[in-house]
Amino acid sequence: MTPREIRTIEFANCNCDYGCPCQFNAPPTYGNCEAVVCNEITQGHYGDVKLDGVRFGGVFSWPGAIHEGDGKVQPFVDESATDAQRDAILKIMSGQDTDPMATVFAVFATTIVEVYDPIFAPIEFDVDVEARRGKFVVTGVAEAVGEPIKNPITGAEHRARIDIPYGFEYEIAEVGSGSSTSQGKIELKLENSYGQFAHLHLNNHGVVKHRAV
Repeated sequence: MTPREIRTIEFANCNCDYGCPCQFNAPPTYGNCEAVVCNEITQGHYGDVKLDGVRFGGVFSWPGAIHEGDGKVQPFVDESATDAQRDAILKIMSGQDTDPMATVFAVFATTIVEVYDPIFAPIEFDVDVEARRGKFVVTGVAEAVGEPIKNPITGAEHRARIDIPYGFEYEIAEVGSGSSTSQGKIELKLENSYGQFAHLHLNNHGVVKHRAV
């Protein structure tokens, strides 16, 4: 197993209501799951390959709940990544060199039946996790924007977080509102649905813990 570790900033937008029932082992809001996810690695490596600054993600679609399978994914990686970095990212995304079910990538990989050829394109990424604000643009593939949830009466920003001490993706995620579109193999149009902002720290064995449980 090639040793690897990444710290990322993540912004994800799915079709569920705020909070996303999947985070609580409940069925998705509308029975199916659609999502666009993008990460920027702030620090990382895969063996001897440095991954600092690499941006990557995917457009996902499942006909039912994620754990029921039959999913499809369109992976994408920033075109500025080297061949070695591209190879490393695609291995991480497909759950290779990872303990079984230890990370979100390894879990998702078991539910996917169709992986489209990866797209290498320019990726713009500007996300502030704590502020619950951000956007990313994957040229020709997808774009998403996120903002804080607003109080429907006063318009004031509302802050809510999801704390999962024994999860496979993050320890704490900030919840916001996301809107996104995608083109190509998986076409999505999401508006004012669940937006997730998080700092990820993952290695071969799962989430690296930063606090006592």
